[in-house]
Amino acid sequence: MDEKLTIPAAIEKLRGKVKNADLPQDLVEKLNSIFTQLEINANSESTFWNYYQSDAKYLDWVTSLPWNKRSQDILDIRFAKEELDKHHYGLQEVKQRIIEYIAVLTLQKNRNPGEKLRAPILLFTGLVGTGKTTMATSIAQVMGRELVRVPFGGLGDPLYLRGQSRQHGESEPGIIIRSLAKCQTKNPVILLDEIDRVADDSLNTIMGVLVELLDPEQNSRFVDHYIDFPFDLSEAFFVATCNNTNRIATAVMDRLEVIQMPSYNDEEKIVIGKDYLLPSALKESGLTPQDIKISDDVWTNIVRPLGFDAGVRTLKRNIEGLCRKAATMILSGQKQVIIDANNIKNFVPQW
Repeated sequence: MDEKLTIPAAIEKLRGKVKNADLPQDLVEKLNSIFTQLEINANSESTFWNYYQSDAKYLDWVTSLPWNKRSQDILDIRFAKEELDKHHYGLQEVKQRIIEYIAVLTLQKNRNPGEKLRAPILLFTGLVGTGKTTMATSIAQVMGRELVRVPFGGLGDPLYLRGQSRQHGESEPGIIIRSLAKCQTKNPVILLDEIDRVADDSLNTIMGVLVELLDPEQNSRFVDHYIDFPFDLSEAFFVATCNNTNRIATAVMDRLEVIQMPSYNDEEKIVIGKDYLLPSALKESGLTPQDIKISDDVWTNIVRPLGFDAGVRTLKRNIEGLCRKAATMILSGQKQVIIDANNIKNFVPQW
């Protein structure tokens, strides 16, 4: 409670918050009813301050949203290709799809600057560790957009996505609106992660919310129950991920462009390990390429120490662990760490 404020000053404070925010005119008119009710309640101080707290919280949320704020897109096909190739081995189909979208967006902005272009809605499907989430991160990076991650694993309440009405005392917006308020842009990359892992008893209702989120005809007027005013999500770039499409509703699948993320064989993982994961792990461990030398004949042990893994998560963990051990040895005075068939078992787990 703003206890030091008089009632007229408290009302004026909220009016100033609305006045200084860049809000749709229809919303401003809707908010006027709040001030009218506050002025009516001003005759009873206790009633006024009870309503004031709720209204102040609501206006904080409403005025914090990026109604007209956008990230400036990086529209550079060459840069996008270089960055995607630098961070991802293979995956030509998905890389090409991103390049195509940037190309179309560039032409549209140059030739039809006032026309809104709808982003593709992609679904990356594949086994654990095949790069679905990291690819979404890279899409945001190459386009210069913020990344919003919405985890669906174990999700059991659709209100988590679209909020709860203000009539409930402890209500707040859903994760979509909260994330937009945090990233402060209306055109982020929104990652809907593991949409196939929703709780069984809420599957149908959550799939219904997903249809609204992903349908270009509906998401331009997405209504969160708490905000209770349409927010335009049509400029967001939606990327969904799943391990299996069997539990995803047909109505949702119809709105997604499905891209299969392939599994990697041992030869491909060795390339990924050497050229992508090791340089990153060295940097994170404070090492240089001169600090550590890994014999070619032990990469099979690093890739598959405990059996087959379709993705590269285990490989990433093994390389990171190896680098941590090497960092400890370097700090203890060793000039260079050499890893070969004689000592590989000291660096990665074995059967």
